Amino acid sequence: MPRTPRTSPDAATAFDRQVNNLIELGYPAASGLDAERFAALLAPLREAAVAATADAANTTDATDTTDAAGEPGDEAVTGRVPFVLVVTRSVVPIEETMPRTTLHRGRLPGFVDRSFEPGALERFVATDEVALPGHDAYLVLDVERGEEFCGAAPDDALRTIADRGRTPLTIEEGIALITHFPQVLVKNKCFSLGGSRSGDRRVPALWISQKAPKLGWCWQGNPHTWLGVASAGGRRAATPAA
Repeated sequence: MPRTPRTSPDAATAFDRQVNNLIELGYPAASGLDAERFAALLAPLREAAVAATADAANTTDATDTTDAAGEPGDEAVTGRVPFVLVVTRSVVPIEETMPRTTLHRGRLPGFVDRSFEPGALERFVATDEVALPGHDAYLVLDVERGEEFCGAAPDDALRTIADRGRTPLTIEEGIALITHFPQVLVKNKCFSLGGSRSGDRRVPALWISQKAPKLGWCWQGNPHTWLGVASAGGRRAATPAA
C-alpha cells in the first residue's frame, strides 16, 4: 500500500520567522541596507524553502521540526532542523554575526575567540568538497548538530559524513543555525564546522564559554567528548524564475 506523504511544516511561515529574526537582530544595518531592501534580498528563497520542505515531506517519515507558527519544535532541541536561512559574510561579516547570537534564554552576546589571529577568519573558507550555491544568501537543508560524533576526532567524523552523502557545515552556516535555533547549542553537545578550513590543521567550532556562544577552533585529529561535527543534507539557492 503506498505511503501517504506526511503533512509538512508551514515552511513559508518558518522562513518568514527567520527573516524577521535577522531584521530584529540588526542584520539590515550591518549589511548597509534598510529593512525593506534586506528582506527583498532574501525573499526569492521563500519559494525554495517551501519546495525543499515539500521534498523532505515526501521522502521521509521523520516528525515535524517546527510547529504551526513556524517556531522551533521539540526536534530543534535534539539538534535537527529542516532548513536554515544563511546570510554569507559577503553581506554581513562574521565579526558582526557572532555578537548577534545568544544561548537559548541567554542574554550575553556570542564572540570570536582570541585564538584567531588577525586576518585568520578571512582565511577560513569553504573547502573544495563543500558545494556552496555561490549567492549572498541561501538555504542549508536537513541540518544536524552531530552529537553522535562527540568523542570522535573531526577527521574521522568528516569521513563518515562524506560516506553518508552529507556535507559539513561552514562557519556562516553554523552561526546561522544558532542564530535561528539557539536551543541547538547546549552543554556537552557543541559542534565543529568542518566545512570551513584555512589550509592548516585547525577546524572551527562553536561551543559555550562565559555563558555565551563562542566561535573557536580545535585540532583536526583531537577528539573532545563535548564536541561533535555538524552536517547538512544539502544546500539550495533561490528557485530560478520561470
